[in-house]
Amino acid sequence: MSAVTAGAARRRLPPVAELTTVSLALVVVGGIVMASYAPRRPPLGGPAVLAVAGAALLLAAVFLLSRLRDFNWARFGLVFRWALLAYVISAGVIGFAFVRDHTRGAPLALVTVMLLIYAVDVPVIIAFTVARYSSPPHSAD
Repeated sequence: MSAVTAGAARRRLPPVAELTTVSLALVVVGGIVMASYAPRRPPLGGPAVLAVAGAALLLAAVFLLSRLRDFNWARFGLVFRWALLAYVISAGVIGFAFVRDHTRGAPLALVTVMLLIYAVDVPVIIAFTVARYSSPPHSAD
């Protein structure tokens, strides 16, 4: 085991990846439910609950992430920015598919919220995973 890997393994980090993964799963399930009704009007109760739960988990993960001090923020930021670009484009394409299927009003708004959560969840998961195994620039590891 290299010194970087050993140092990263010793650090206790909050469950950021786990929280955002569950958040992602919730909004994907909500999106699948919404898509299964297209082009008809879907029931909004279940997907709205899933979106709210997903947003709450994402906010909890971001809060826990913001409290980290001994963390490679430079690496996190670099990875997060590029992944965010890719996933915003991906979410835009998925959103466009809903618009082409004539989704309007509250269902479109709810899908948009779920797509925004999706577009942030995945970059957080990727960037956190990369940065957690990188030594912070000022550490001895």
